[in-house]
Amino acid sequence: MSQATAMFALKAHYLFPVDAPAVADGILTVSGDRIVAVGENTSGRSPIDLGNVAILPGLINAHTHLEFSDLSAPIGRSRMPFTDWIAAVVGHRRDRESASADIAQERASAVEQGLTESLYCGSTTLAEIATSGWPEQAFRSSSIDTTVFLELIGLSADGIEPLIGQSRTHIATSANAGWHAGISPHAPYTVNPLLLQRAAQVSSEARVPVAMHLAESREELELLRAGTGPFVKLLERLDAWHPSAISRGTKPLDYLQILSASHRALIVHGNYLDRSEIEFLGARSEQMSVVFCPRTHAYFGHEEYPLAEMLSAGVNVALGTDSRASNPDLNVLEEMRYLYRHYGAVSASDILRLGTANGAKSLGLGSEIGGLAAGRRADLTVVQLPDTASDDPHELLLGDSGPVVRTYCRGQSYAAESSGRSEPSG
Repeated sequence: MSQATAMFALKAHYLFPVDAPAVADGILTVSGDRIVAVGENTSGRSPIDLGNVAILPGLINAHTHLEFSDLSAPIGRSRMPFTDWIAAVVGHRRDRESASADIAQERASAVEQGLTESLYCGSTTLAEIATSGWPEQAFRSSSIDTTVFLELIGLSADGIEPLIGQSRTHIATSANAGWHAGISPHAPYTVNPLLLQRAAQVSSEARVPVAMHLAESREELELLRAGTGPFVKLLERLDAWHPSAISRGTKPLDYLQILSASHRALIVHGNYLDRSEIEFLGARSEQMSVVFCPRTHAYFGHEEYPLAEMLSAGVNVALGTDSRASNPDLNVLEEMRYLYRHYGAVSASDILRLGTANGAKSLGLGSEIGGLAAGRRADLTVVQLPDTASDDPHELLLGDSGPVVRTYCRGQSYAAESSGRSEPSG
């Protein structure tokens, strides 16, 4: 790491401002923690020529579970039933806790690994889902700007107020803590709708975002519609099933309507949202976003994601990596490259927005990050480009290209470690 100087200029083969066309042989100037000029060197000295690279806004990972960052491979197997995978994750946690002499330290170490990997892969902003006992100091010490969403789980009505109390404490603790607060009612199969209503109310009052896993699997839709299926069996085995908690005939739209009362909502996954639900989100794109995790989606063998339909409807779609429990790494650039190869109906420029400007918007940080413009925070990702020519600079960036070589957080430079491309198996 090298400390940021008072003012410096960077030159690259391409700049990708996101809100404007790519700039060949581009220059930008940084002063302290801010970009002060794009397209000119106002530093008063020669620019730092980074060579055959692209400079992008810092990448934004809008959904992570960093507690699994020490895994060498995803849990389970590709295309396994989703509820079987959840059971395997629960088993992994329990086995780890029973075998560990210091589970708190192990969790902290895993989170620190995830933060380091994310930084070296070009992410400068994260949205993290935190379970009880999460290692706060790891986020205080990190250069990455993190919104920590406290996970809430409880189908029973009896536990609602204690969980809301924890949420308020979490929000109060975040003041001057080096991280931002959010709350995360986990999913329809683990959250009483009354708890979700209270969480949305707290979000609105405290002006913090809410994140919820929703419409993630067909099994979830069956549970909501009929109160039957694999989720009932799983929750019964875990002694966590409350049959009266979820009204029969419920749809994801019912949860979206509750979430629309929050200050800001991130709908995580949204794999099986129908047309009416997509239109609902498109009409509320300033407040509600969907977070798509492409390689996790592929790992489970879900049906084709309605990405083009969502974008056409005006939905603000951001990108997440989920966790190493379902993904080979935490590399947002590789999520974008996966989309470039597999979602031909979506333009390369839109794909770039998913991992930058749209992620910033999802967290309410659109005026600070997500683009290269004077006044924005100097969060930058530097990507090695191939030694080939193309009429489309996006092809150089998102095609068979090189790794992130450097990351700037608030103007401070971090040399990145090489990271190869990973695809889901199956």
